[in-house]
Amino acid sequence: MLALAGIVVSLMQTLVIPIVPELPKFLDASASDAAWAVTATLLAAAVATPVAGRLGDMYGKRRMLLVSLALLVAGSVVCALSESLIPMIVGRALQGLAAAVVPLGISIMRDELPTERLAGSTALMSASLGVGGALGLPSAAFIADNFDWHVLFWTSAALGVVAAVLVTMLVPESKVRTGGRFDLTGSLGMAAGLVSLLLGISKGGDWGWTSGTTLGLFAFAVVVLLAWGVFELRTAQPLVDLRTTARRQVLFTNLASIAFGFSMFAMSLVLPQLLQLPEATGYGLGRSMLTVGLVLAPQGLVMMAMAPLSAAISKSKGPKVTLMLGAVIVAAGYSLNIALMSEVWHLVMVSCVIGAGVGFAYGAMPALIMGAVPASETAAANSLNALMRSIGTSIASAIAGVVLAQMTISFGTAALPSESGFKVVMAIGAGAAVLAFVLAAFLPRHRPGVVAAAPAASGRAEPAEVTGVTS
Repeated sequence: MLALAGIVVSLMQTLVIPIVPELPKFLDASASDAAWAVTATLLAAAVATPVAGRLGDMYGKRRMLLVSLALLVAGSVVCALSESLIPMIVGRALQGLAAAVVPLGISIMRDELPTERLAGSTALMSASLGVGGALGLPSAAFIADNFDWHVLFWTSAALGVVAAVLVTMLVPESKVRTGGRFDLTGSLGMAAGLVSLLLGISKGGDWGWTSGTTLGLFAFAVVVLLAWGVFELRTAQPLVDLRTTARRQVLFTNLASIAFGFSMFAMSLVLPQLLQLPEATGYGLGRSMLTVGLVLAPQGLVMMAMAPLSAAISKSKGPKVTLMLGAVIVAAGYSLNIALMSEVWHLVMVSCVIGAGVGFAYGAMPALIMGAVPASETAAANSLNALMRSIGTSIASAIAGVVLAQMTISFGTAALPSESGFKVVMAIGAGAAVLAFVLAAFLPRHRPGVVAAAPAASGRAEPAEVTGVTS
């Protein structure tokens, strides 16, 4: 049921993709204004994920998971009723507040499942992100082609209700709690810094990377986040325990997560464009959005299929090895894509290879995080790791956008991304995967025979080595 909730959240993020080019017409807005319907989700998710994780540790992970699903349903209904820009932005922001479902679900698994089932279950939960996207894109394209666009959001609302009912009926509340006071000042400071950073990254291409607005946002983000870090270190009950975050195992896993988030999203930017560009360009394949969805769908299924294998390798060799193996596979997939990009089956194969690598990596990351933090901080630590992946995807979108905007060809009266531009983005994606491999090499070595410590009955758990990796 937890994996289903993760799939629903991923579906929500994917359903809007087929109608993005049509949003200005649907909402009677300019293209730049309509883009806020996507940006709002990104910003809301970045703020909500670590906050919901901390609240989950304090007051109950299942409770916060249900709150997140309720926000998803509310946002979907608002979008489904929208006919103009402002309600759509509000609804999409509410949907973004549900982004903490996956890290919260993983944290519940740590509290409730026996050790022998934990690795496989968390790997499956992580894979739900890819599965939701894989199923959502062709489904969304079919709905957009055959029904009114509002049906997309009614579908998201209905799925959210189903997930919430099933979680209520079948998922127990974790007894592992930290208690204490919520760090409101820290949450506001983090929100201000993250929103400034991600807004600058996501809108810098439109505003100009050297414009006063963009540079001012980056400068503000640096100052605020530095001040926030100092405040968190001096706070007795911080939103984010930076001392735990600075542990080698947590730090390098989070850095590798940024690189993997970049790699995964780079493919999502390149392959749909290659499939949809006109055949007359010499490298475009001239296919529909529905075909794009069908080409990318196997990737999510491959990610799910890799979950038990990822868990088995982590159990025998340690999640460090699994993470490094995933990085190698992703780099190989991008390298393959540079050479093979002229047929539909080429792109299906490439997406599956990259999906396999991401499946290995996403299965290993929660294991590494939970192997270095106490059970009472699991949700906050997993949520921060999810945030790192989101930052990676934002950076990928910005860099790929710059490359593809600069490397163009003239096609009639339009300027289209060139074949060389796509290859450069693929090469950067491969380089990001190699960087993730290097970062993973700094993780502590596997120590056989270490098992998870059971959470204390009082809810105050000691740090547990759940994966056999020293910290």
